[in-house]
Amino acid sequence: MAHEDDNGIHIEDDDARGAHTTGIMRYVLGISLLLAIIAMSVIWIVPALTGSAN
Repeated sequence: MAHEDDNGIHIEDDDARGAHTTGIMRYVLGISLLLAIIAMSVIWIVPALTGSAN
């Protein structure tokens, strides 16, 4: 809820954002970053091990 005092109008975070903060996006971004690192490592390491560099 918004309330007004001497310094102006204050709105709670969830009301201003229009959603609740659950923190799930941190896990989604962390897992996505980990999967991207693994995929890039595989793309780099497998050709190096098999000797099929261009």
